[in-house]
Amino acid sequence: MTESNAISVEGLHKSYGSFEAVRGIDFEVRTGEVFGLLGPNGAGKTTTVEILEGIRQRTSGEVRVLGYDPDKQKSLLKDRIGVCLQATNLPDKIRVVEALEVFGALYSRMLSPDMLLKRLQLEDKREAFYSTLSGGQKQRLAIALGLINDPSLLFLDEPTTGLDPQVRLEIHSLIEELRSENRTIVMTTHYIEEAERLCDRVAIVDAGKVVAMGTPKELQDRSKGKSSIEIACDASLSGTVLPEFPDELSSSLSDDGKRLVVQSSRPARTLVEIVKWIDSQGIGLDDVHLSRPTLEDVFIELTGKRLRD
Repeated sequence: MTESNAISVEGLHKSYGSFEAVRGIDFEVRTGEVFGLLGPNGAGKTTTVEILEGIRQRTSGEVRVLGYDPDKQKSLLKDRIGVCLQATNLPDKIRVVEALEVFGALYSRMLSPDMLLKRLQLEDKREAFYSTLSGGQKQRLAIALGLINDPSLLFLDEPTTGLDPQVRLEIHSLIEELRSENRTIVMTTHYIEEAERLCDRVAIVDAGKVVAMGTPKELQDRSKGKSSIEIACDASLSGTVLPEFPDELSSSLSDDGKRLVVQSSRPARTLVEIVKWIDSQGIGLDDVHLSRPTLEDVFIELTGKRLRD
C-alpha cells in the first residue's frame, strides 16, 4: 500500500461454506477521500466493510488498512479507526456524556466529550438519557462515538437511513466538514443523491464483485444513456431544415415546432451550436434544459436492479 492510500484490497474473497459472498474484489481508497460502496442488499458490500474493520476474517486475498492487516493486527487497527453502524443501540438509561466516556475508555486516546457534543449539536443533551433522543440525535451521537478516538479513517454504514430530509442534510454537512480535515471516510449508502453529493469516488458492487469504479461523473460519462438537450423556442421551427449538430446522436421536433430535443454524446459542445443556429434563425429561446445520465441510471444499467432492491 502506498502512502497515498488508506486502504488497499487485492483479490478479496469471503465464503460461508459453499456460498461465496465476496468474489475477488480489488480497490484502493486514497487518504483524505470519501469513498462510497454502492450495491443492492446481498451484494457483498457489508461483508467487505466488516473485513476492513477487522470484524470478520477474509477467506483469501490481500488487505491493508492504514498499513495494518485487519486479520493479524486488529487491536492496532481498531485504535486508529472509527465505526458508525447503521443502527447503534445503547442502554436506555445511559446518559449521552456517559456513552462517550465509556467508548473513549476503550482507546489509547480520547477527544473531549464536551467538544464532540458541541460539534454534533448535542450540548443540551449532555445529561439526557439515550432513550429520550430523537432518531437524528441518536445518529449524531453514533457519529460522535465513531470520532471519540480522533480516527484518521471513519467507516459510515448507511449514515442517514431512516432520517428525515432536514436531518440528512445536517449529517451531509458534517461529513463534508470531516473530509475538509483530511479524514478518510468509507461509506455505504442506499441514497444515490447522497453518493453523488458526498463521494469523491464510488465502487458499484454486485454479486460479490466490483462492477464499476470511479468518480460519479466518470461513471455517468461511461453510461450508454446519453445526454438530452431540450430547447423551447418562442416561435415555431416547423418548415426549417434542421442541421446536423456536432456530436448529435438524434434529434426530434415537437408537433408545434417550438420544442427541439437533441441527444448528444458531448452535450456542452452541442448546446453551444444549437443556440448559435437558433439565434441565426431570428428565433428567441424560452427555455433550455440539459439532462445527463444519473448515477441511478448507471447503477441500473450495470446491475439490472435499483439500488434499494
